[in-house]
Amino acid sequence: MAGNLLARSVHDLSAAAWFGGFLMGAVGLNGATAQAKDPSERTRLSSLGWMKWGRIQTTAFATHLLADAAIAWDNKERIKKQDDVAKDTIYKTAVTVVGALVTLYSAALGKKVEKMADEGAEGATEPKPGASEKLKSAQKQLKALQWIVPVFAGWVIVLGAKHGEMQRPTNVLKGLFKS
Repeated sequence: MAGNLLARSVHDLSAAAWFGGFLMGAVGLNGATAQAKDPSERTRLSSLGWMKWGRIQTTAFATHLLADAAIAWDNKERIKKQDDVAKDTIYKTAVTVVGALVTLYSAALGKKVEKMADEGAEGATEPKPGASEKLKSAQKQLKALQWIVPVFAGWVIVLGAKHGEMQRPTNVLKGLFKS
């Protein structure tokens, strides 16, 4: 039981870091770096901030996956037997994996933008007039992904809460004896 509580706490906190980190980056970091006087500093500073956060994000995501595995192992019988738990577990895993892939793609785009920082920009995700098509494309995608990633992370948090509710004794009994 103590292991389950620890795994659940790590699971929830790491998902919260994924959600909160991306939201803060989109609003705070990207918003602040757009105020830099030198247009080439706008993408460079944003990239530096995202790279520093990337280390924390990677650690949080790795611990999230480990906690997820520990929770699934601890609940393997319930997953097999309780109505809808296996289906919801597969669904949550799929959302987590797709969210992770979107997050990785976002990081790759960020590296691409960083390499073109000398071109300058209006902001971290806003190209300046006359920017190369490569930079415009990467920034346009990043502009969307900075909001899509927190949606995935939030979705994982909600699905984790649903799983927690399914563990309530009354819900377990209903799920085990549902005909």
